[in-house]
Amino acid sequence: MDVGFAAPVSGSWATPDNMIHIARRADELGYRSLWTFQRLLYPADDGWGEMYRSVQDPVVTLAFLAAHTDRIRLGTAVLNLPFLSPVVLAKQLATLDIVSGGRLDVGLGLGWSDEEFEATGADKRERGRRAAEFVAVLRTLWSEDVVEHSGTFYRVPRTRMDPKPVQRPHPPILLGGGVPEALGRVGRVADGWISGSQADLTAIGDAVATVKAAAADAGRDPSALRFVCRGAVKVRPAGAPDRQPLTGTLDEIRSDFDDLAGQGITELFLDLNFDPEIGSPDADPAESLRRADEVLEAFAPRS
Repeated sequence: MDVGFAAPVSGSWATPDNMIHIARRADELGYRSLWTFQRLLYPADDGWGEMYRSVQDPVVTLAFLAAHTDRIRLGTAVLNLPFLSPVVLAKQLATLDIVSGGRLDVGLGLGWSDEEFEATGADKRERGRRAAEFVAVLRTLWSEDVVEHSGTFYRVPRTRMDPKPVQRPHPPILLGGGVPEALGRVGRVADGWISGSQADLTAIGDAVATVKAAAADAGRDPSALRFVCRGAVKVRPAGAPDRQPLTGTLDEIRSDFDDLAGQGITELFLDLNFDPEIGSPDADPAESLRRADEVLEAFAPRS
């Protein structure tokens, strides 16, 4: 199982200097990948949790960090496709793949915030069908010399989109989602799956099995798919009677890795943004960085 890390994108520790520090250190230590997430708005009544109050843009962050790293892959987990134009996103991400030297992983989701749907003018209806077509448009734009698409939700006249991404035929496209319909869609049209921060890590293998079964039914090779787990790590004192996976001491957290790999996860990325003691605008940024360095060192693939 590969191990990645999440860049500081949420709360007080998400400063340019801290982003560079974490990205470079993760690169040096041999982490496989560096991940971001998207949140456009936050409700005025403080209803979503600390990690969503102040979030940097994921694509801009990765473009910035591409210039400060050499090897580590750069991933979005996830961009909410209902809020985006596939043509505009294809251009942005092709450019990001170029400036990073072909290191981009594209994670896409369906979105869940009513406020963000309203503010972006997006439609919540038929999100699943829209997602499948969105992925098809991205692949067409990135892989075909002359592009033409006429679908239910998107139309692209006979045109060209250049330059193409470095990765051929295109950067990996991973989809999020946890309900059976979404997992089935992953198996049919995507290169892999990304779990959400609220996923039940004790039973995540059930989702993996659902995706693989859908891939097999669609005539695709299930073993070729990637299964990426967002690990919402919370370092806490030992001995909690109801300890959840990836929460506890560093040793307790490491003990959960084998279980996740045994359930079919091919890549785990450690995300401290979802710890309210770190990913909050009210947290001490210096202490958050110190704790992040401790986690980086403890789980370094080259250690």
